[in-house]
Amino acid sequence: MRVGLLTGGGDVPGLNAVIRAVVKRGEGEHGHSVIGFRNGWRGLAQGDVMELGRSNIRNVLPLGGTLLGTARFHPHSSDGGMEEVMLTLEAERIDALICVGGDGTLAAAQKISEQGVKIVAVPKTIDNDVWGTDRSIGFDTAITIATEAIDRIHTTAESHNRVMLVEVMGRSAGWIAAMSGIAGGAEIVLAPERPFDIDQVIKFLKHRHRSHASFSIIVVAEGAEPAKGTAMEYETQTGRFGDIIPGSLSERLKQVIESGTGFETRVTVLGHVQRGGTPTAADRILGSRFGVAAVDAITNGDSGVMTALVGEDIRLVSLPEIAGKVKHVPTELLDIAAALA
Repeated sequence: MRVGLLTGGGDVPGLNAVIRAVVKRGEGEHGHSVIGFRNGWRGLAQGDVMELGRSNIRNVLPLGGTLLGTARFHPHSSDGGMEEVMLTLEAERIDALICVGGDGTLAAAQKISEQGVKIVAVPKTIDNDVWGTDRSIGFDTAITIATEAIDRIHTTAESHNRVMLVEVMGRSAGWIAAMSGIAGGAEIVLAPERPFDIDQVIKFLKHRHRSHASFSIIVVAEGAEPAKGTAMEYETQTGRFGDIIPGSLSERLKQVIESGTGFETRVTVLGHVQRGGTPTAADRILGSRFGVAAVDAITNGDSGVMTALVGEDIRLVSLPEIAGKVKHVPTELLDIAAALA
C-alpha cells in the first residue's frame, strides 16, 4: 500500500514523532511505502512529494517542527484546490492518506474523505481545542514552556513590585492559560470561556497589593474578551488571515490596569516560543502512539476517522462527529484557577 502523509497548519513539537512512527510501523510492520507531501495541503495540491524511509527519520524524535514542512492552506477554500489534490493522489497512486493537523487541516480532511479518499487524521495543536481527544500533540510542550516562563517572570515581578501580564496562545479556548496559570501560580487567568470584568480585576489587584503582596501575575489567553456591558471596551485585533495579533489584548489591559491601579505593569508575549523547540517526553510518546494507531487504522481499512486519546486509551473517532466543534476548558478548571488566586 502507498500511504501519503502530510502535516498541516501551525507547527508543534511532536510532529516528527508522528512521522517517525508512521514510517517505522508502516514500512517495518506492514510493508507499506510512505510518501510525504511537503508543506501540508499545499504540497499535496502542487505534487511536492518525497519518499520517506528509515534514513529520513533518523534522529528526528527530539526535534521540534516538522521535517515535511507545513503551510496554512486549505484545498476546500482555494479555487481548484480540491481538484488539484485529487489529481496528485491519482498521479502518485496513493491508496490512503494520513494527515496531521488542527481544526483547519481536519476540516479539509473531512472534505477530501467525502470524495472517496481513504483518510485517517491525527490531531495536533498547542491550543488543545480539537474535539474528541483529551490531548493533542504539542499541548504538553506548550504548557511546559509557558509554566517555565511564568516561573521566571515571578522573580522579576517580585523584585520590581510589578503587575506582569503573560500572554499565551488560545484563540477560542484557554487551555494553555488555565493549565500554565495553575502550574505557575498565577493570581489571575483570563480565558475566552469566561469573559472578564476589568473592574473586578482592578479591585482584586488593589486588595492584594495593599494587604499582603507587592506583585501579581496575570496569564492572558490571546482570545480572552471583556464581558459585555463592563467598563473596558475592546475588539479583538486580527490579521489578514484571521489570526489574532499577538500582544494587542495585553497592551490594552496594561493601559487600563496601570490607569486603574497606579501599579507599574509590564507585558510578556510568549507567542511562537510556545510552539518551538524540543518536544517533551509526553508529546513524543503521544505522537508516536498516534502515528502507530493511524497506520494500523489505514491497514485495517478504517477511513474518515481521527486518532484520539480518551483516558489512557487511543481510539478512533469519526471525523464528521468532530467537524466544526471546539473543545473548551471546563468550568471546573477555571474555578480552580480562580480559587488559587
